[in-house]
Amino acid sequence: MSDLASPFASPADPRASRRSFLKLAGLGGAVLVAAGCDSDDPDDMQDGVVTLDFSNDFGVLNYAYALEQLEAAFYATVVMNAAFSSTFDADEQAILRDLAAHEGIHRDFLKAAIAMNGGTPIPNLTPNFTSIDFASRSSVLGTAQVFEDLGVAAYNGAGQYLSDGTFLTIAGKIVSVEARHASVISSLLSANSIAGSGVIDANGLDRALAPSAVLTAASDFIIDDIRAINA
Repeated sequence: MSDLASPFASPADPRASRRSFLKLAGLGGAVLVAAGCDSDDPDDMQDGVVTLDFSNDFGVLNYAYALEQLEAAFYATVVMNAAFSSTFDADEQAILRDLAAHEGIHRDFLKAAIAMNGGTPIPNLTPNFTSIDFASRSSVLGTAQVFEDLGVAAYNGAGQYLSDGTFLTIAGKIVSVEARHASVISSLLSANSIAGSGVIDANGLDRALAPSAVLTAASDFIIDDIRAINA
C-alpha cells in the first residue's frame, strides 16, 4: 500500500504505470465515498445468512463489497504464502502484489462509501480457500482468472439495479479495472491472451451474470451463506 503514495518512476516503465493506475483508482474511490444516497438500508445478516436486497442501492453496493472482500482475501493469501517467491518469477510477484493492493482499495472504499452514505456494510466474510494450492502457479493463477472474470460479469449484471447515477458511474469505472485484472491474469496463463475462454460474447463484450449465478459460483470460496433478493 505504501507504493500508492510513492513518487513514480518513468511512465515508460510498465510497473510504474501499474502503480500510477493504482493511485488513480484510489482517488476514484474518494468520489464514491463523497456521493450521496438517500436509500434505506435493508441488508441484514440473520442466523448466519447475509441477505442482499437489490431493490436498494445499498444491496448492490454490499454485493460488490462481498466480492471485493473475497478477491482481497485471496490475493492477500497469495502474497503472504511462504511459497510465493519460489512459485512466481519477479514480474509475476510484482503483478500479484499490485493486484492485492488494488483489491484492498476496492474493498475498503466500498465499505467506507456504504457507511458514509448511511448504509450498513455487511460483516467481514470468511473465505474458504481449501481447494486452492497456494504453492502451485497454475492453481493460483487459475483461481485468479475465475475471480476476475466472475467480478467483471458480476458488475456487468448488477449495474441495472443501481438507481443513483453516481454509483453507476463509479461501478463502471471499477468494472473496467477488474477487466484489466482479468486480462493481465489471462496473459500470464497464456502468452498474448487478453481474455479467458468463454467470457467474451459474439458481440465482443464481456458477459454479464445475474447475482444468483455469481453468488452460486462464489459460494465454493465463502463459508458464509449469501442470498440475493429482488434480483
